[in-house]
Amino acid sequence: MYYKLLSSRKTMKNQNHLLKGNNAPIFIYNTPWERELEFDPTKTGASILFFLRYIGCPVCQFELAKIKRDIALADDYKVYVVLQSDPKIVASKTEPNDWPLTIVCDKNSELFRLYNVLPGSILDYLNPKGLVTAIKALFHGHFHGKFEGNETQLPAIFVISRDKKIEYAYYGKAINDVPSIESLKKMGIL
Repeated sequence: MYYKLLSSRKTMKNQNHLLKGNNAPIFIYNTPWERELEFDPTKTGASILFFLRYIGCPVCQFELAKIKRDIALADDYKVYVVLQSDPKIVASKTEPNDWPLTIVCDKNSELFRLYNVLPGSILDYLNPKGLVTAIKALFHGHFHGKFEGNETQLPAIFVISRDKKIEYAYYGKAINDVPSIESLKKMGIL
């Protein structure tokens, strides 16, 4: 087991999403290079928590590149990206210094369930805008790697204050449907 969940939150398919004003669940996680770290904004500061599919997904690689590009716009926030990837697979493809953010490896989707970030349907996966983003990702040099996680997994993003309150929550409706840091800044959320 990769995580010790520190919040007593049960998730079910019909349960409501986390909303603005809710307390963000805290948890223990692994990165590709470190083990047993604690996600707790009261200790680490305000945070942005992205949920994407896995490191081998071209759309996710494209989103990660945009997050890296825009991270300076989130200067008061610690940025985390939760992936349904095995830490060994991520570590074999990249180095810790490549990332100005924290990659959280959630191979068994426990954190996805904790935050109620659920998979979509095959129609969500085949959404035309998602397919266009997949083609753009390929043109930007992001090619498919090892399949992991759930192919129909939808993304999400949470902006969390230092006192663990969710300031912004967004659950994507297609594989590419996740607001960028730049758009969060333009909306006045950051």
